[in-house]
This record gives sequence, structure tokens and C-alpha cells, in this order.
Amino acid sequence: MKLTGNTILITGGASGIGYAFAERFIQKGNRVIICGRNEQKLEAAREKHPGIVTKVCDITEETERIELFDWVTTHHPEVNVLVNNAGIQQRYHVLNTDVKEDWRYYNKEITANIEAPMHFAFLFAPFFKNKPYAAIVNVTSGLAYTPMAIAPIYSATKAALHSFSTSIRLQLSDTGIEVIEVAPPAVNTDLGGVGLHTFGAPVDEFADSIFQDLEAGKTEIGYGRSAHAMKMSRDEIDQAVEEIYENTKKSIE
Repeated sequence: MKLTGNTILITGGASGIGYAFAERFIQKGNRVIICGRNEQKLEAAREKHPGIVTKVCDITEETERIELFDWVTTHHPEVNVLVNNAGIQQRYHVLNTDVKEDWRYYNKEITANIEAPMHFAFLFAPFFKNKPYAAIVNVTSGLAYTPMAIAPIYSATKAALHSFSTSIRLQLSDTGIEVIEVAPPAVNTDLGGVGLHTFGAPVDEFADSIFQDLEAGKTEIGYGRSAHAMKMSRDEIDQAVEEIYENTKKSIE
């Protein structure tokens, strides 16, 4: 990936992996635009990095996604990189849900994790196609390859985003648009709730490794356990999924 001289939009860029990526892109001489739902977090990011551009946006709302696209392409027409990073992780047992009363709660995870990045890709790809260089970076998960049964929708949406990334990479191969997939393992962020991923990789250590691989030109990038998961055989996947469930199922019982 070309790591300097870009204008980059990062969804969910005010915290966690998105914020770590934003800091590194800024350090490498890029203009960075971040969006998110929490205005206070966006303001805190702007205070720390005065050059950063922020925009409040709830990516689970179709109208707000379109408004974000229109705003970015109008006010920052030089934008040439989209990082689909924002996501939601929810944990539950399918027998302990009441979808008649609250399907929107579960559907929001689908909307954030797969509908929104697909929609943004459809919006930005035609805008990017005549630029000398552009990139769409989709942040998936190691759980796209070895699903965590206690987070069934999250795992499924990340698998779908992996498949989507593979498909549009081929479709856009004769353009100047790179399609890159970053598949994190568990990383110590607040994804899913505070304290759920304290066992995960330190976010700065993870981000530094990802940027080394971006600079090396890789288009499918994992780290630690997720890098291993991306290369597993089917038998290894089945075994890993069962082991993960045995180690985590008490949390949803």
C-alpha cells in the first residue's frame, strides 16, 4: 500500500484499532478523516492531533452513510483511501434471545459489520476509479476464519466481509484501486465491552505489525493467531472452533 500522501477516511477512527491506524497514517504524512458516533471521542482525537478531521456519523443508518460520502467527497475531493474499520461485537446464546421483541438489536450488528462496509465500497469505488492510486481497506477478523460460537453474528459478518473483499479485489484488479483485508486477532480494545479483550494483543504492537505488512504490499494481513487462522486446513479450523467454544461458552450460559 502507498503509505504517504493520501487522504484517508477511517470509520470508527476515534478509538481502538481505528485510532491506532489514524495515528500511524498521520505520522506518515497523510491527511486523516475519522468518523464515529461519539462526538466526545472525536473531539479528544482532534485535541491530540489538531490536523485530524472529524465527522459524527452513525454508520448503521443508510442516510448518514450517504451524507458522509457526500460530505467527504465535497469537502475533501482528494480522498483516495477508505478504511472500513467500525464494527460491533455482541455475545449471546441463540436460545436466550427474544428477536420478536428486539431484532433491531441483533440486526444492528449485521448492519454495522457488513452492510455498511459494502455500501461504502459501492459508494467510493466509482469515485476512486479515475484516481492514480486508491485503496479500500476492510478490517475483518481472525474470527472470519475460525468463528467464535458465542459471537455468531459477528463471526459470520466478518466471514462475509472477507468474501466480499476477495470478490471486489478481482473486480477492481484492472483499476488503480487496491483492496486490502486486515484480519485482527483479539486485540486489547473495548470492542464488545470494556475489559473483554484485555488478554488480547496490545493495540500498538498490533498496529505496528500491520503497517509493516501494508508497506510490504500485502493485501491479506493477519497478526499472531489470526495470521495462523488464515492458513488453517478445514480439520484444523473445526478443532479450533470447538476449542474456542469450550473455553468461552460459560460467558453466555
